[in-house]
Amino acid sequence: MRFSPAFLDDLRQRLPVSEVVGRSVKLKRQGREYAGLSPFNAEKTPSFFVNDQKGFYHCFSSGKHGDVFKFLMEVEGLPFPEAVERIAEMAGVPMPKDTPEEARRAEARASLLDVMEMAAKFFEAQLQDRVGAAARGYLAGRALNPSAQTTFRMGFASSDRTALKRHLASRGVPVGDMVEAGLMVAGDDIPEPFDRFRDRIIFPIQDRAGKVIAFGGRAMQADAPAKYLNSPETPLFHKGATLYNHHRARVAAQTAGTVVCVEGYVDAIALSAAGIGHVVAPLGTALTPEQVELLWRMASEPILCFDGDKAGRRAGFRAVETALPLLQPGRSLRFAFLPEGQDPDDLVRSEGPGAVEAAFAAAVPLVDMVWAREFDASPTDTPERAAAFERRLREALGSIRDETVRRHYQIAVENRLSGFGRQQPARRGGGAARQSPGGRQQGQRRGGQGRAEAQPLSASATLRQSPMVGAGAGRLATREVALALAMVDHPELLDELAEAFAELEFASRELDRLRRAILDAYAAGASDGPAMRAVLVAGAERAGLERADAARLAGDWWAGPEADIRDASMGWRHACALHYKVRALHTELRTAEQDFGRDFTDGNFRRIVEIQRQLATTEGAEAAIEGFGGASGRTVRPI
Repeated sequence: MRFSPAFLDDLRQRLPVSEVVGRSVKLKRQGREYAGLSPFNAEKTPSFFVNDQKGFYHCFSSGKHGDVFKFLMEVEGLPFPEAVERIAEMAGVPMPKDTPEEARRAEARASLLDVMEMAAKFFEAQLQDRVGAAARGYLAGRALNPSAQTTFRMGFASSDRTALKRHLASRGVPVGDMVEAGLMVAGDDIPEPFDRFRDRIIFPIQDRAGKVIAFGGRAMQADAPAKYLNSPETPLFHKGATLYNHHRARVAAQTAGTVVCVEGYVDAIALSAAGIGHVVAPLGTALTPEQVELLWRMASEPILCFDGDKAGRRAGFRAVETALPLLQPGRSLRFAFLPEGQDPDDLVRSEGPGAVEAAFAAAVPLVDMVWAREFDASPTDTPERAAAFERRLREALGSIRDETVRRHYQIAVENRLSGFGRQQPARRGGGAARQSPGGRQQGQRRGGQGRAEAQPLSASATLRQSPMVGAGAGRLATREVALALAMVDHPELLDELAEAFAELEFASRELDRLRRAILDAYAAGASDGPAMRAVLVAGAERAGLERADAARLAGDWWAGPEADIRDASMGWRHACALHYKVRALHTELRTAEQDFGRDFTDGNFRRIVEIQRQLATTEGAEAAIEGFGGASGRTVRPI
């Protein structure tokens, strides 16, 4: 069976080489590549490398080199057709049918590509002809010199309604092919098809292989119905699955280590002409999931660049909504906002490429944009509005499909919420302070709050009697008990969390000693709960373990041996985030009490009341995690 180059290239783009190779070779990331032991020769030092951006593997020990198809052929001994079928199955792409109809469709696509190439050359010639003088003047005014015009194959369509039609017809192109390629406007109510692009500067849109598949046209007249006009959807062109300048940016992104997505053609061209070649643009619409996937195939954390105005900010928030469900470990986005009133084209012309690079370097992570989007939605100047803000944040995180990524976002947001009340005063309706994407405010205002009675926070009588907890420690210390016991009954968690566990600050010295004993036993090979308990019971921390077991609360079931490892992991990470949050609040409370002792002002008093409110909220109503408890056969419940 014959496979079209377009079909094979689509498979290569859909499935990273590391994903295919990683099923039979253990790979470890090294910079922009992955390294592993050769599957072709026995070796102790890795000499086998995979580069997803370049789409190949290379084995230095054997000299073998190739793409995903070649790898399956070499490792599994598959013939080429079976290797293609296997890759298509992995990518979820149906195999083309080897029928006369499919052959005709492939031939028709090739024919349409020829028609588009003819049209591109015609538009290029028109730009350099006398009819294109005004268009050349406009491009010169935008600092798009002849070199940039040639590189990006810019052209011009005159106001003649049939100029392109006559040219293509003279080359033997049927009108039906012109219509199918999107070059003509046709319909039942149109007697004769006519040129779609008229009196416009033309920007050819090329696919990943550099083939012209569509056009974008910028109107020369200010009163034109549409300033920018794109080709319609055709057998060659699917707007939501295409990025402008993709084929050039793929190469540049390998050197830059990232790719930047700007908002328009001219921005991409201007930055490329200024030496910033790793730039693409969507085609006049909001970023689509397909375009995000294309960006991720070029870089793990692409930068989305938006104009520094309200419209740019709204566009950034729409991109957040698109990206959240798609996030995967190691795949995210960063966001760069330019100075207000400037787009990349303006900035590179007025201040040079260094100013644009600086804006890219200051790009903020996606988690900052999630925070900023929900913060911008409404004021937070009352407890109810602040609670609504927290709820919106958690609902937004619920759209993240990958469980691991969602859990880490939940931890990050919980940590940030722990400092929300003290880092920035609440916004009041009608006088909202401006919020940066990272949750930092500019021009903050102090919001007045009425005096409230501080409610004492104390542990229950049962907890106060426990030597493990100690008087006054309350939920803080019982959470420490759970954090330690989870590692006793689920030491396999330490495979990923040993460093985090070692860095915890325990208020109880006895728990701290137990923690060190747990880490020592793990290092000595105690890899399951019974083995860990056997080592601890036989050692010096037996009494500490018994007191910890006695102090554990029923609500901390996730830390016990009956919990599924997935719930234990989720519970431990969430409890760890709350542990840091509560410790930080207690530290802040001690500082606030000292300040109030030195200066009896309303502001210092309100500060104490607010911290106590946050402590009461955190200790009395801890957040539920979506799906928590299901793996252990429990009803979802707070931890």
